[in-house]
Parts: sequence; structure tokens; C-alpha cells
Amino acid sequence: MKNYRYTVFTEKIESDIKRGVLKSGDKLPSVRLVKKEYGLSTTSVQSGYDYLVYKGYVTSIPRSGYTVAESRENNNLAECVDLKSALPDPEFRENIVLTGTGRRLRGTTFLNSAVPSDSFIPQKLILKTMQQVVREKGAALLRYYPSGGAYELRYLISQRLSTHGALIHPDELIITEGALQSLFISLSVTTVPNDIVAVESPCVFSVLEVITNLGLRILEVPVKAGEGMDTDYLRKVCKKNNIKAIVLTPNFHNPTGILMTDEKKKEVCGIAVFHNIPIIENDVYGDLYFSNTRPSNIRNFDDSGLVITFSSFSKTLAPGIRLGWLAPGRFFPKAERLKFSLGRSVSPLNQELMIKLLETAAYDRHLRTFRAQLEQQSVQFVEQFNTYFLGNICTHVPEGGYSIWNRLSEKTNMELFYRNCEKLGIRFTPGSTFSYKRSYGHYFRTVISQKLIPSDLEAIKKLGQSLKT
Repeated sequence: MKNYRYTVFTEKIESDIKRGVLKSGDKLPSVRLVKKEYGLSTTSVQSGYDYLVYKGYVTSIPRSGYTVAESRENNNLAECVDLKSALPDPEFRENIVLTGTGRRLRGTTFLNSAVPSDSFIPQKLILKTMQQVVREKGAALLRYYPSGGAYELRYLISQRLSTHGALIHPDELIITEGALQSLFISLSVTTVPNDIVAVESPCVFSVLEVITNLGLRILEVPVKAGEGMDTDYLRKVCKKNNIKAIVLTPNFHNPTGILMTDEKKKEVCGIAVFHNIPIIENDVYGDLYFSNTRPSNIRNFDDSGLVITFSSFSKTLAPGIRLGWLAPGRFFPKAERLKFSLGRSVSPLNQELMIKLLETAAYDRHLRTFRAQLEQQSVQFVEQFNTYFLGNICTHVPEGGYSIWNRLSEKTNMELFYRNCEKLGIRFTPGSTFSYKRSYGHYFRTVISQKLIPSDLEAIKKLGQSLKT
């Protein structure tokens, strides 16, 4: 077994805890003091404390240091009861089909699922890096990692955030199992059932589902072309309603693809701070920009701690990499406890994979290639729509992300349109899935993250021509 340098102090702490010299809640020496006493590097001391957290001896408290963990005994066994199986929700099932690829059917063009296609996933890079991680880490990957995530991963994410102005300390981050878990935690620590939550309209189906499953009420705020969430409307509804959270995607909003300007981001932040309303900022598409500059986060403009920001690597790398991060601001203590209750540890293999990719240039090289592919496909789609849907469609040209938002003429028979889609083997996401009011009946979303082939472009051409007959 490898002999790590940090064992010179971790073995003593373990021994003192076992002998009762150190008791639950006792504060442990700071990283700086341990470093000085034992002549270790900061990284070695941090790794030692992470090891003690893995083993359950120590608890990490953001901005306070480390304490001896509470000893817990669980002598209560819950009784098992037989439960009747719940009936499926037809509307939920339908929306799952409308927003996912499901079983791949030959000859079908799936432009409705917001995930990178297999062709855009850097499979060789991911699998090669995973093999390297397994060789290097071995059985350590089979143990619990810290509930909040590996410190090195949080540090690397923090460094990346700082390059575009979001100054978030590693101890203010929590590693999660993807963006939806981050959203669930964010809403759970800021609201209680029956509270009102303001969301963008249109709003992605998965976000609406999380809000609904928490027993919350939804207040839809329109999205304005070229601006994002309508701040005038938001200001009015915040005055008239007891809104408890604002959920939005300012960078390349799904489904419209709109990038909110910094001025609008500051305005939203100002409204929220004035009314003391938490902002829950979804930044899953922030790294998928087509310009030369990565857009800022609303978090950049917040000094109050009211802005909660989260993201994941599922949209930028691969959907099966269930790994995200959450910066809960002033809600960190509650978020940390809730994350633990949802699952003590996020996949060690996925965490170590991302550490490897982030500490080299590999991830950024992939992003540059992926962004170029997405931009190229967005141009192809827009050209195809404008050429063959002439006079029948209004298309928003995205500046990043996955989505092209299309509006068909009010004269369009939408039932016939989707029947033609079915005949031609092409699937878009109907606009009605993006609002519980069943609005946006003449809209549809095109996802540009699926690899385009000539037959796809031909199908769009025939679909456009069918509108004229």
C-alpha cells in the first residue's frame, strides 16, 4: 500500500478520536498549523483531511475548518409495507417522449433531445482517461468520497469560474449528481410547499417538473427576444406576489437560445435583492458560447449571497457523466445537509475523471471543437428553415447552447405539421411542452446537438415544402 505523507498527522488524529481524547464537535488544527508543525505542503494537508472525511472521522465546515464528526448509531429499523403501484401520468409520459430520444428508430431524425449525440461525445478521451483513473486510484474508487465532493475537483471548478468573474471559493461549492439534483436542492432550501416560484416562459419541461414535484406554484414570466426574462414584468409581479424564488437560465436559455445581457443580469439581481428573493441560476449552457468570450453569471454581480448558481458536465461532455456543481451562496449549510441526505457520495470515478480532464487542456480542447460543431450546425439549420419554410417561420438565431426556437405562422395547421413530421421521420419538441398553460402552440424547438446528415436536411426541406401544399 502506498505510504502517503499526510499519514504523519492523520494517524494521530484517528488514534485520538478512537481513544476518546478528541470528541464529537472538537475543532481540529487548521491547514496552516498542520502544515507548519509537520513540514507538509498545503496539498498534502488538504488531502489528509479529505482522507479523514472519507473515513467519516472528520467533518468539513466551510470557512470554519474541520471538526471531529458526530458518531451516529442507527438502531431503528423501518417496517416494510406493501405499496400499490402508482398509475402512470399520461401527460408526464408524453412529455418524456417528446423531449427524449427514447429507442433509436432507423430513419428517424431526433431533434428533440437536449443532449450531445454520440458523434459529438469525445468517447476515446473519456474512456482512455477513465482507464488511467482506474489504474491510478484502484480500490480507492470503491469508497465514499466527501459528501460535498473531492476538494481538488471543487478547486479546479472554482479556478474556472474565476476566469469569467465568478469568485466562488472551493469550500462554497457542492458536487452533485447533475443539474436537476442541484435544482432540487436549491428549491428545497429556499421554499416550502405552496410557495410561488417565478420561472421564464417558455421554460424547459424538466425544470417545471422539479418545481411541481416539490408542491410549488409556478408564475410564468415572459422571455423577450434578445433580452431574456422580461424585467419590467418581473418587477411588477414581485410587487404583487410573495415570490420565494426566481429560476432562470440567463446564458443560452432553453428553449429560446437567448443570451441575457450583463445589464439585464444586473437588473434581475437588483430586483431580487430589493425584494429579498433568492435567484436560482442555471448555467448548464454557459460554456457553449459561439463568440470569443464566455458570458458572465448573475452570481458575478451579487454581494448578498442570494444568488444560487449551478451547472453540470452532462451537456458539455456526455449525458452519462452524472456530475454537476452547486454554489448555494448563503444557503450553503442547508444545501450541504440536504445533499448528504440525497446520497452521501457522488461517483468517485466521475469525479476523478473530471479532475483529470480539468487539470489538463483536454476539456477545453474538446469544448472548442464542440462549440465549433454546434455553431456550424446552427447555421445549417437556420439556412434550411429560411430557405424551405419561406414565409411560414420565424427563427431565432442562437449565440450558443443547443436550442433554436421557431415560430410558425398562425395559419399553420399544427396537427397536420406534426403528422408530416411523423411521416418524414423527424422529431422536434412541440412548444406546448414548455408551459403548463399549454401556450406556444405554434412554436417548436430544434436541438442542434445531434449530428446532422444529408437525409436530415432533406427531411427538413420536404417538411417546409409540405407547408405550402
